[in-house]
This record gives sequence, structure tokens and C-alpha cells, in this order.
Amino acid sequence: MSIYIKKGDTVLVICGKDKGKTAKVKIVLPKKNKVVLERINIAKRHTKPSQKNAQGGVIELEKPLNCSNVMVYCPKCAKGVKVGVKILTDKTKSRFCKKCGEIIGRA
Repeated sequence: MSIYIKKGDTVLVICGKDKGKTAKVKIVLPKKNKVVLERINIAKRHTKPSQKNAQGGVIELEKPLNCSNVMVYCPKCAKGVKVGVKILTDKTKSRFCKKCGEIIGRA
């Protein structure tokens, strides 16, 4: 299964505790079919003091989210949309919004 979401895309979360929020993609994990988003799906981790973290305490981490729970956000439609791939006149592949035809980014 190929992932149609790329690093740097703006996406809309469509289910879970952060449903309805938009965020930027930080990391794509294609083998696990997951993405890590900025300030979405935050979990708290309690750590002991160590050489790296002398203080210890509670750290907030961004956990991976399944790709099926996010949609690419179209700024023109102002909502999550399905994405298609189009070959432009200069023979480059580009992704587009299937709703309005707006070009979203390179494929």
C-alpha cells in the first residue's frame, strides 16, 4: 500500500481525540503506514533522571497516527479531500484535489 501523504503536507485529522484539527506532517513511516503530526496525538511519558535528561519528569511526545485517520487538506476547499495524480505539460507528476482540481504539490 503506498502512502499519498508526504512530509510537510497539511492534513486534517478525521477521527480520534484530535478529530477536526489540521496539522503539518513531520515524519512519514511508510512501512508501518503511519504519520507523525505536529502537536497532534500527544502522549505523556514519565522518565527517570539519566545522563541525557538529568532532571527526569514528564515528557510530552507526538505519537504516530495511522494514515487512514488523516486526509490531505485543500486550502481552496478548506477541508480534507481525496488526492489524485496528474501529469502536467512539462512532464512532471503533481498531486491535485479531486474536488476542485487545485494542485496541492509534487507527487
